[in-house]
Amino acid sequence: MQRRSFLKGAGAVIVVAVGGLAWRACDQGVFSVGQGPAYEPWKDWRKTDDTPLALVRAAILAASPHNTQPWLFKVTNSGIELHIDTRRNVGALDPYLREEHIGMGCALENLLLAAPANGYAATVTLEPGKLEPIPAEPKPQLLARVELASGQRAQSELYNAIPLRHTNRGPYDPHKAISPDLLQALTGLPGDDIDVKVFLFTAEADRRKIAELSSTANDEIYSDPKVQQGSHPWVRTKWSSVQKYRDGLTIDAFGLPPIGTAIAKTVPLRMLNWLGSHSETHGYVNLMLSAPVVGFIAVRDRYDREQCLKAGRIWQRTHLLATARGLAARPCNELVEMVDHERALGKPAMRVAMLNEITGDPTWQPTFVFYVGYPTLKANASPRRGIEAVVM
Repeated sequence: MQRRSFLKGAGAVIVVAVGGLAWRACDQGVFSVGQGPAYEPWKDWRKTDDTPLALVRAAILAASPHNTQPWLFKVTNSGIELHIDTRRNVGALDPYLREEHIGMGCALENLLLAAPANGYAATVTLEPGKLEPIPAEPKPQLLARVELASGQRAQSELYNAIPLRHTNRGPYDPHKAISPDLLQALTGLPGDDIDVKVFLFTAEADRRKIAELSSTANDEIYSDPKVQQGSHPWVRTKWSSVQKYRDGLTIDAFGLPPIGTAIAKTVPLRMLNWLGSHSETHGYVNLMLSAPVVGFIAVRDRYDREQCLKAGRIWQRTHLLATARGLAARPCNELVEMVDHERALGKPAMRVAMLNEITGDPTWQPTFVFYVGYPTLKANASPRRGIEAVVM
């Protein structure tokens, strides 16, 4: 009798537990990856407007540091102004909004790629200036003007890759090399722009050095409570928050296998934090080394506003070209974030010296670090705010 009662009670507990788990799985979007209003911009980006809004729909799908999406657009029939919303920042992690400006350059590149595809000829003018610390009262700032005229319709390989480009944070295939022709194409993306240069590193010794320095920089910068305070609000672990805010870093985009993503979305946040703090010691290094190529996008002055925008345009082009050719790509920018960090705190410029040693040319200042390779897992889309939220 006791055994029967025990089994009956245990069965009830299991039913309740399974039912609760299933409810939490549904509530956390385990079965809704890439679905809902937060992901509609990826699906309706070619919605026919016959207006410059079609260009904005492409622009908002650009790469965005920490997925803050700090862009605002003022649209007329003859042009588009691109503004940065300096309120959408990650605080001490990006104290000069350097990365945010790079993200604005990514949006500008998508916009310009979409112009001929929608029958426009575009002329862009960048606003000059130097990056400054985050203002005490952040507000939108004009960065670029794009004049539009009637032009011949033409789509490009990069334009067609816009809805397919997602940051892939999973491991890559270390045994599959990138062809010399594609490496040359990536290196040549800046064209004749004298302010931007792409460095690519394929030798294991170079890649390992960059990976180890990046891992150390990652540990150091995220140990700063002010960095944690500024970056934490942009991590969306609740499915309801993903759909409400439509921005930030999500579990779906962490680069986990599907089963790992499902588990991570159902466990409590405190357990996620515990797992993160007990992850493999050399996990980040090994992840970077799974890619056959590590790259730098360098400029003459990393705190020049125009050059930040140009660097962003090159990163967007890089990621789109990689996507079009079946590769994956991911930023790994902790080394340069530490350049900002040391500068903001008035510390010796240790990371500047390290980067100069790697490039062998101090006249070029790396402002963006990334790696490229063939993916082993599919990358999921990140949430996006619709044009109604970004048009001024």
